[in-house]
Amino acid sequence: MKVILLLALCVTLFCQGYSNTLDSCQGRCGYGTDSSFSCQCNPSCERFKDCCSDYADLCKGASTSCKGRCGEQYNSQNKCHCNSKCSQHDNCCSDYADLCGGGGGGGGGGGGSVISDAEIKAISETLYALDSNKASASELVIDPQALVPDSQTSSQTDLSSRPLFRYLDEEALFSKPTYAAFLAVLDNYQRMTGQAEDFSPQQLAEQEAFLRETMSNTELGRELFSFLYTKGRYASEEEFIQDLKMMWFGLYSRNNNKMDSSGFEHIFAGEVKGGKVSGFHNWIQFYLLEKNGLLEYYSHSFNGPWTTYPDVLGMQFKWDGYFKQVGSAIIGCSPEFDFAMYSLCYITRPGKQCHLSLGGKALVIQTYTWDKTFYGDGKKFIASAFPATPRN
Repeated sequence: MKVILLLALCVTLFCQGYSNTLDSCQGRCGYGTDSSFSCQCNPSCERFKDCCSDYADLCKGASTSCKGRCGEQYNSQNKCHCNSKCSQHDNCCSDYADLCGGGGGGGGGGGGSVISDAEIKAISETLYALDSNKASASELVIDPQALVPDSQTSSQTDLSSRPLFRYLDEEALFSKPTYAAFLAVLDNYQRMTGQAEDFSPQQLAEQEAFLRETMSNTELGRELFSFLYTKGRYASEEEFIQDLKMMWFGLYSRNNNKMDSSGFEHIFAGEVKGGKVSGFHNWIQFYLLEKNGLLEYYSHSFNGPWTTYPDVLGMQFKWDGYFKQVGSAIIGCSPEFDFAMYSLCYITRPGKQCHLSLGGKALVIQTYTWDKTFYGDGKKFIASAFPATPRN
C-alpha cells in the first residue's frame, strides 16, 4: 500500500512539474497559437481569454528587457521591442542583441532563446555524424596538387596540371534522392548578374522538392529543425520550410535592378559579376563544370584538417574564362549537410562568423545578409555563406 501511495505521489509531482512548463510564457512571448500548450503568450490571448498567468509580467508593458520576449509581435504599450524590425525603427530593448541574436531583421527564424557558440558546435557535431549520404573514400578521390600562400591567390597562374576531381562514383551518389533533387535545381540559373531569373512552374516545384527532400526526409534535416524548434526559432516544421524557401530562393537584384540573384544561386550555382566569379561554394557544381571542360582548376590556398569527407578546400580556378580568387567549399558532403550547415549559421549568426565543430575539428563559416530588400516581417535574404580561410 505504501509503495502505491509513493508512486501516486511521484506521478502527481511529475505531472504538476510538467504542467507548469505548459502554463508559462517563459521563452514564448510573441509566438503564434500552439495547441500543445494549455495557455498562450501572444497579443491574441487577451481577446480569447487564454493567456498564461505570467503573460502580463513577462510579455507586456513595463519590461525594458527582452527576456522571454524575443520575436514577439509589435505592441505599442511596450517601452521597447524585441522583434526583427526593432533595429529599423531604433526601438529595441537594450539587451536585444545579447538575448535575441541581435542585428534586427536578421536571417530567418523567429527570435526565441539565445543560442550559444557551444550549442552551435554541439549541433554541428550531431549533423556531421548524421551525414549518411556523404561520399566515401571509395566514391570520391581528389587531387589538390599545388598549395599557394594567401599572397599568391590573385596571380591567375595555373599551377596544377591535372583536374581537382580524379574520380567520382556518380552512379552511387547522384542516384540518392537528395543529390537528385539538388541537381534538378542547380541547372535552373543564369550565371550573369543583371539578367532576370524567370522560373517555370516546374522549376519552382524543384525548389520545393529540394527543401522537402533534404530537410523533411532526412534524419539530418529533421535534427536541424528539432534543434531550432527547441530554441524557439520556429513554431512548426512548415514554418521552417517556408522560411528556408524565402531565405534561400527569394529573388533580389545584384545588378541593373533586375531580379537576378538569390542565396541559393550565389552560393551553390555561382554567378559572374564585373568579369569575375562571385559566390560559388559547392563541390558538386565544381565537379560537374570541371568534368564538362568549363572549369580549370589552378591551385588551393588552404586544406582542412580532415582525413575523410567532408573536407574543406579554398580553391583558385577559372570558370569559362572568369577567375575566382578563393572559392572555398565543403568537399564530399551531401547536399543536405551543405545546406544545413549554411542554414544553421545564417539563422543563428546572420552577418557574422559561425564557429562549428566537425569531427572534433574547428570550422568557421562566414555569413552575409542582403541588406537592400527584405521578406516577411523584415527578414533579410541570405547574401553569402562560405568556409572562412583559417588564420594562425
